Amino acid sequence: MPGLLIKELPPALHRRLKKAAAQHHRSMTREALSILEEGLSRSEPSVEWPLPLRGRIRLTKSFIDRAKRTGRP
Repeated sequence: MPGLLIKELPPALHRRLKKAAAQHHRSMTREALSILEEGLSRSEPSVEWPLPLRGRIRLTKSFIDRAKRTGRP
């Protein structure tokens, strides 16, 4: 399993992590993993694509080719 080493952790942040770990009856490592998992799962946006639009003009290959040539020599 890959590891992670955090260097130069500010003392105030270390105290907060230690306090949170004690409150949740976890080691500091397990608490840090829990916080990382929670934070990363919230940052993954769920992509919901819109339904295709139904227009009045049918977009065929010939229509698109004519549109590309319009205004060109």
